[in-house]
Parts: sequence; C-alpha cells; structure tokens
Amino acid sequence: MIAAADIAAVATLPGLKELWAETRGDSRICIAVLDGPVDQSHPSLAGASLQRLETLASGLADQSPASQHGSHIASVIFAQHDGPVAGLAPHCRGLVVPVFTDEPGGGVTPCSQIDLARAILQAAQQGAHVINISGGQDAPSGRSHPLLADAVRYCASKDVLIVAAVGNQGCACLQVPAALPFVLAVGAMTAQGLPLSFSNWGETYQTEGVIAPGENILGARPGGGIVASSGTSYATAVVSGIAALLLSLQIKSGQKPSPRAVRAAILRSALDCEHQPVPDCRRLLAGRLNVHGAMSLILGGVSTVSDPITTPEPAQMPVPERIDPKTPAILMTGNGVQAAGRDNNGAVGLAGSIAPTAPRFEPTCENKQPGAQPAAGPAGIVPSACSCARNSPRQLVYALGQLSFDFGSEARRDSMLQHMDEPAKGVTPDPNDRKQLLGYLDKNPWDAAAVNWTLNLDATPIYAIQPQGPFAVDACQRLRDFLREELDEGVERVSIPGVLAGKVRLFNGQVVPVIEPELRGMYSWTIKALVQAVVGRSLPDSAGTEQKSAQARKTQAVAGFLERVYFEIRNLGVTPQERAINFAATNAFSIEKVYESALADEMDLDTIEVEPSPICRHDSDCWDVKLLFFFPQRQVQTVRKAYRFSIDVSDVVPVTVGAVRSWFVR
Repeated sequence: MIAAADIAAVATLPGLKELWAETRGDSRICIAVLDGPVDQSHPSLAGASLQRLETLASGLADQSPASQHGSHIASVIFAQHDGPVAGLAPHCRGLVVPVFTDEPGGGVTPCSQIDLARAILQAAQQGAHVINISGGQDAPSGRSHPLLADAVRYCASKDVLIVAAVGNQGCACLQVPAALPFVLAVGAMTAQGLPLSFSNWGETYQTEGVIAPGENILGARPGGGIVASSGTSYATAVVSGIAALLLSLQIKSGQKPSPRAVRAAILRSALDCEHQPVPDCRRLLAGRLNVHGAMSLILGGVSTVSDPITTPEPAQMPVPERIDPKTPAILMTGNGVQAAGRDNNGAVGLAGSIAPTAPRFEPTCENKQPGAQPAAGPAGIVPSACSCARNSPRQLVYALGQLSFDFGSEARRDSMLQHMDEPAKGVTPDPNDRKQLLGYLDKNPWDAAAVNWTLNLDATPIYAIQPQGPFAVDACQRLRDFLREELDEGVERVSIPGVLAGKVRLFNGQVVPVIEPELRGMYSWTIKALVQAVVGRSLPDSAGTEQKSAQARKTQAVAGFLERVYFEIRNLGVTPQERAINFAATNAFSIEKVYESALADEMDLDTIEVEPSPICRHDSDCWDVKLLFFFPQRQVQTVRKAYRFSIDVSDVVPVTVGAVRSWFVR
C-alpha cells in the first residue's frame, strides 16, 4: 500500500513510480549531503543508513535554521517509506557532511569555499557516488576559489557526481559550485513543469543543468514534524535522489555504476521547450527532469521523451496534517554559500558571514525580487567515501604554504601582551609584531602553547599546526625558526606533513583543521635557494657563454615548475595526488635530471599530471608525477616527451621510488 506522502511524490514526478518498481536504491550506492546537521532520530530517517562525518562545522540537530534545512534535504533523499515522508532513494547509504552552522543571534553561518572544498574531498574519499550541495555563492563570472575548482575536478576524475543548486535570485546569473564544469546544476519548477520565478537561469546552466520539482516539497522537520518548502535546494535533492536510483538501476541491470553516465543521461533526456513551451525557454535550462527518458538511456533504450508533466488537482494530493509551512529558507547570497530554499510565505533566512579572508557559501537569499542581480560581496557558500559502515582511517596531509600565527582570543593575546617586556624605549609591546613575539618566546618558550601556528595560502589560514608527542618541543622550535627565517631570509614556503587531528577557532572566528606535524618532513625555503640547490650556483665569469645560457634556461625552467605547483595547482595536500605533487615540489632534486634531458632536446614544459603508478611496493600507495614536454620550434606538435617519477605517499612523509623514466608520446 502506498502512503499518502508517496502519492504526492508520484503525482509530482512522472516516471518515479516506474523507477521505484525497479529499485528504491542499492546499499552499495552512497549519497553525501553537504548541508546542516541532520536529525537522524526523526521517524522518517530512523531506519536510514546514514553516517555523519566529522567536519569543521560543529552543531547538534535541533530546531535551528541550519539543522532544519539539512534534515529536510536529507529526508527528501533518504526518508524510509514506512514513515511520515517518502524519500526518493531510501535504500541507498548516506553520508551526512555538515558544512553549515548557526549564528548565535539566529541565521546560518556561511561556509567558505575552501571549507566546502574540504568537505567535497572528504565525501569523495569516503566513497560517495553523488554529492548533494543545496547551496552556493554568487559568482558573476562563474569562477570559484582555485581549491574548490580543484576539488570538483578531483571528483570528476574519480567519477563522482556533484549536484548543486542554481540559486533563488530569479535572474540570469550564476553561482558556484553549480556553475563549475562537471557539476550538474539544478533549478526548480512547479508540478506542472513551469519554472519557478525565483529559479536562476545563467548561461552556463543552459547546457549543464535541468529543472526539477521544487515547489511544496515535503520533508522532515527536526523533532518529528513534517514541513513543505519550495526552492532550488529541494529540487537539487530530488535530482540527487533520482541519480542515486539510476546508479542502483545500473547495478541491477549488471552494469558498473557510472555517475558520469547518469549525468549524461539526465541532461540528454531533459524535456525542453519543444515538448512543453514556456514564454522564456532559458528558464528551463537544458530542460525538465525526465525520469522515463533517463531510465531508457541507462537501460540502453532509445526513447528520451516521457509523457507531459501533469499533476492532480490539489484536493487529490493528500498532505500530512503535521506539515509546518514555516520552515526557514537557506539561499545563496553575496555573503557566502548558503542553502537554497524558501518557505511557503516567501520568507528569507540569511546566513551571516565568517572570516573575511575566506570566501563563503551560504543559503540563498530569497527576499530578492525576481530579475534582481545578486549583490556584490565576499565569496562564500551556505545551505540553499562511502565507507558508511566502517571507521575512517587517519587523514594524512602534506601541505605547502606560508607560516603565520594567531592567538585565538583577545584574552590569550592580552595575557601575552601583559607579560611582554618593553622592546625598546618608547616602543609599545605588540604580540602581533613577529620580531617582538619571537624575542618573547626565546625567553619564555613555554608560552608557545598560547600561539596557534597557522599555514596560509594567499593570507588565508588553511590549517592550524599543533605539535604533539615526545618531539613537540622540537617541532615548536622548528616553527619559531621558520618564522624567523621569513623575517631574516625571506623564506617563501614551508612544508608541513602530518595527520589531521580536530579543529580550532582562530581570532577572527574562522575554524580550521589542526595538523599534528611530523618533524622529519618540516622544511622551509625560498624559490631562489631551492632552484640554486638543484641547478648549482652561478657560473664564474670565466665560464663560456653557452654554459651560462644553459644554466640560465635550466634555472628558469625549474623555477617555472615550482611556481606552477605553488600557484596554478596549489592544493590542500589531502588527496594522494596532492601529496605527491607537493612532495615533488619540495624535493625538487627529483626533477633535476628531467630538466637536464628536456632542455638538451630544446623542449618546454607543457602539462603536469599525477596518475596511479603501475609500479609500487607491497602495502604502498605510489603515484607517478608525469611531466609532458613539447618542442616549441615545431608548429605541429605530433610528438611530446613524457618524464615520470614515482612517489610513495603511504607514509606521513612521502618518498621517491625508483628512477626517472621517459618516453615519447603521440
């Protein structure tokens, strides 16, 4: 017997009943929900296979806006069919990955783009096939922070599908991550297939997005209630649920589950203006979600057209009596990534901002008039692996950046200030002054515990560094040496290998992960000094012109390689690929022979790639850093030369394995 909630869901989404007849999800398919905390004790989720991952966003599942949004989104996908709400894929496994928290005064705290990148990588490494992000951030150019773009590319390389909301401003505008390549963007429509007025329709979405039911979508309210809400947040959850069912259908039909193929099937089968005209076809994006057509493509059929989208009159659609129409909305604003929902009364919930140095995602704001352009503001995201049954192993990190420090609170900073001696007559003590701080710690090394050492990228803290164990004193001394070298010698980069161990709140309110560093892999350097160590010191005046020219070219080439790693492909140092490339840049001697050979053949560097190594030792994790060179003198590049060296990243401190290998490729 079909429950009342089932009837409503089937009525608003043609083809769902037929898809449910084939599968209601497979436990081998995992969907990660990057949102607010989820009330897993809710009657509709009590039997769901959900695992919460520890993230930087702390918080309990309560009546707060972030939890209401997260619980609603999770129930649209995972709610069990014997409860008050019917989820789309109740038999799939789920990862609850909190990225949104609540502000003390109400509202939702945005999530930075860097923190969203962390959460995406965490979900992908835990085995998620689909990642649902019902939120985003205004991005007129469609570009994001490089670390977020890298996380999305990583998912694409691992065949993990990211489904993200287009936003609720009602304009031809873009938000990230929905506007990024490889992401499936989702807008909202009515049960009749008409685009909702607040659903965005930016140019990128026209080919990379679909619209799905997003009006009066039933979901769980923390504490046991049910709520009906509208917004692109909920349409996104609908598409994520359908994608999971299609992946489950692939398994049932004997295929290997492929999120990439499911994304293609959803986009190819979408119903455009030709099937049901609307005044402005751009608002349909690539078209309406077509469950029949996507099923047909997945099963190898040819039909991509389903019946026109219809719905019974409201009187024919039973709604549980406990529905509360006042659930808060989370949407995308210029303040960061936010959830993308709106309540039935059109009320809007704005997330506040976090540290100004970190772009943020927030829930989408829905108090904007249709057609209004998003206001400018700092980047950010807000609310809008699946080893679901086993403990996660410790997370190794090998990160590169600049060293800095933070006191965490005014009380801690003021305590240090009160204990500092006057540095010079007429000079006021200042713990934020690096020279004064180092002088104070030299005399009072025990007070180093009051300092939060941080690793920064472009002045944005990405990690806190907290030495632990028997060599903690030595590691603290090494950090002080690094800071002194930055002052005295112009050190530009440090390497911090270690393991993630919790999180810490900085003085500006930003929360960052903590690295317990491994002393034997902590180094500091300048690019000039590292290049000089690789290519040798400058030749004497007596050296020939040809020798000097060769050394100059080698110096420029090695420096260019390092700059590309530090800026073009900078990363968080979490995935095996990232740790391999970061170690390659630290241990630049690995590339010395590469450049000697390449420059002798008058070749220039084209691309840097990281691939699983076919050669590795037992119980190791080896990756090949591959450098592809081309011949600049040739107008047609028919042949390139590849150089490959292997790096084992199974230990906290990576190590180079074997000799450099090279061959020509076409």
